[in-house]
Amino acid sequence: MTEHGKRTILDRRSVLKGGAFALAAATAGISIFTPRISKADPAKVVIKYDWLMSNGQIGDIVAVKQGLFQAEDLEVEFSPGGPNSATVPPVVTGQAQLGQFSDSAQLLLARASGVPIKIFACGFRMAPFAFYSLPKSPIRTVQDLVGKRIGIQPTARYVLDAILLKNNIDPASLTITNIGFDMTPLTTGQVDAVTGWITNTQALSVIGPDRIDLMMKDTGLPSYANVYFATDDALENHADTLAKVLRAIARGWAWTHQHPDEAVKLAVEAYPQLDLAVELKTVSRILSLSFDAATGRDGWGDFHPAAIAEQITVYDKIGQFKSGAPKLEDCYSTKILEMTAADRPKIA
Repeated sequence: MTEHGKRTILDRRSVLKGGAFALAAATAGISIFTPRISKADPAKVVIKYDWLMSNGQIGDIVAVKQGLFQAEDLEVEFSPGGPNSATVPPVVTGQAQLGQFSDSAQLLLARASGVPIKIFACGFRMAPFAFYSLPKSPIRTVQDLVGKRIGIQPTARYVLDAILLKNNIDPASLTITNIGFDMTPLTTGQVDAVTGWITNTQALSVIGPDRIDLMMKDTGLPSYANVYFATDDALENHADTLAKVLRAIARGWAWTHQHPDEAVKLAVEAYPQLDLAVELKTVSRILSLSFDAATGRDGWGDFHPAAIAEQITVYDKIGQFKSGAPKLEDCYSTKILEMTAADRPKIA
């Protein structure tokens, strides 16, 4: 199983793991930032990721390799996640000063359960999640799903449910099959489409050059990916430090946009488990997820609250919020974006 294959668009278990919600109430109001030993010391910041370091964090890695955090007087440590790692508890308890979720919906689930965290920036303008089909039974639009056999990972099933609800499609009009992260059920004709992350170049290669992609953004369901989050306390009382972190990361992504091949080499140097040839093929796709017309206008890292509001509405209708839907204003903060508006690259 590949590293991208293991990560799903929205995994309730990864949010619940480790007693994160119980910790939220216990730690509310506690300052989570460790003070400097002296003013001459750089501020120590730990960033907790919910998956292994990969091409989705290439700009963050570049920020370290190019000394961009150091230029902000920060000492930054990356804390990668994985299949048995919890993302929320380290941030809530202060072991990490901020975190990154693979998908914005994970934040909504956490907030609905009482965890005091908010999105303050987004790394990918859209989720890398997509449906893959072949010309013999093409799926180019959401309506093309009707009557088709869809192979999907169980943890991503309610993403499909949300897409169908958004488009007024009866789930009974599809044949839905649980699959793993191997794409061969499509090539062997067992299903008409499979799902997965479009950044997983190696796994998708088995489908061949005739692959047809239906991206999640083209289904009408909005979603941001690789979203950065922090506690309410951090956003209120340590905004300056978070602004420094975001400024350095944004500049790392700008450098990556300008020097993609060099950025890949830096990432592979830092994380040798990455495959240089595969990542060189994938970096253009990564940049297409990180930069679009909106980033050309508003700067890298920006997001639209209206899209988050729409997510809340749809996921509430399919029953994902067991304790009730979170309030929109509790789910995000634009404070750090506003503080860094002049410094985040405006690249389309």
